[in-house]
Amino acid sequence: MNEAPSTAPVCYRHPSVETQLACTRCERPICVKCRVDAAVGFQCPECVKQGNKGVRPARTAFGGSRAGQLGYACQAIIGVNVLFLIVSAIFGGVPAIVGGGGWFGLLGSPTPVTDWGSVFGYAYYQDGVLHGVAAGEWYRLVTAMFINYGAVHLLLNMSLVATLGRYLERQLGPLRFLALYLIAGFGGNVAAYVFQPQNVNSAGASTATYGLVIAVIVLNRRLSLDAGPVIPLLVTNIIFTFSVPGISIAGHLGGLVAGAAAAAALAYPGLPRRGLKQGLGCALIVAVIVAAAVARTIYLLS
Repeated sequence: MNEAPSTAPVCYRHPSVETQLACTRCERPICVKCRVDAAVGFQCPECVKQGNKGVRPARTAFGGSRAGQLGYACQAIIGVNVLFLIVSAIFGGVPAIVGGGGWFGLLGSPTPVTDWGSVFGYAYYQDGVLHGVAAGEWYRLVTAMFINYGAVHLLLNMSLVATLGRYLERQLGPLRFLALYLIAGFGGNVAAYVFQPQNVNSAGASTATYGLVIAVIVLNRRLSLDAGPVIPLLVTNIIFTFSVPGISIAGHLGGLVAGAAAAAALAYPGLPRRGLKQGLGCALIVAVIVAAAVARTIYLLS
C-alpha cells in the first residue's frame, strides 16, 4: 500500500528538511538550523541581514567601534616591539637582552639596531660617518618608539600597552588609539631631539607609553569617571624619570605633553562631524611637532 506524499512545508534553504517554523518577516519556512531568534518569533538569515543594513553600528563616546574590543592595535604594537628586540639580539647577542646597560645592569646594551633607529641629533659615529636626524635620518623620530634596550625595558613598556592600551583601544577604537600612540611617541622623540645633546642616543617605547598614562586620565575626566587609580602611576613614572640616571627626561615629558594633547583632541570633539574634528586636531598637533623638529634641524645645520 502506497503512502500519500508528505505535504509538510520544507525549509527554503534545506529542501530535504520538513519544518513547521516560518520567518515572521517573509513567512518562508525555515528549519531549526536556519532560524534566528528575534524579539517576536524567528527570522531567516536573509531577513536578519537585510534588517542589519539599516542599523548603525554601536559607537563609544569617542567614536570607537566594536573592533576596539579585539585589541588588534595593541597586539600589533607589542609584536613590532618584540620583533625589534629579536633583531637587536641577533646582531648584538645576549647583552642586547639583559646585563649590558643601566638600571643596575638590567638593561640591554646598544646594538647596530639601536644605533640605527634611536633618536640621535647630529654627530659622527665611531666609523667616521656623520649620522643623526639632522643628517637626513628622519626615520629615527619614528623607529625609536619601537626600540627598547633589553627585555626588562621591553617588559615595562609593553605591560602598559597591554593594560592601559587595551582600555584606551576599547574606548577609542583601533585607528584613534594608534593615532594617540604614534603622536605621543613621535612627540616624545622630537622632544628628545630638540632638548638633548646632539651626540646622545635615546630610544624606548616609553615616549609613547607615558602618553597612554596621561590619556587615561584625560578620557576618564571626559567621561566623568574616577581617574584616581591612574594618578599614582603617573606620579611614580615622573619621579622615576627624574631620579634614575640615563633616562631621557625630555623624551618622557614630551610623550606626556603630546599624549595629553592628542587625548584631548580625540576626547572633546562632539557630534556632528566628530571624526573630522578629531582628525584636524591630531593633524594640528603633528604639524606643531614637525615644526619643532625642523627648527632644531635648521639650528644644528646652521
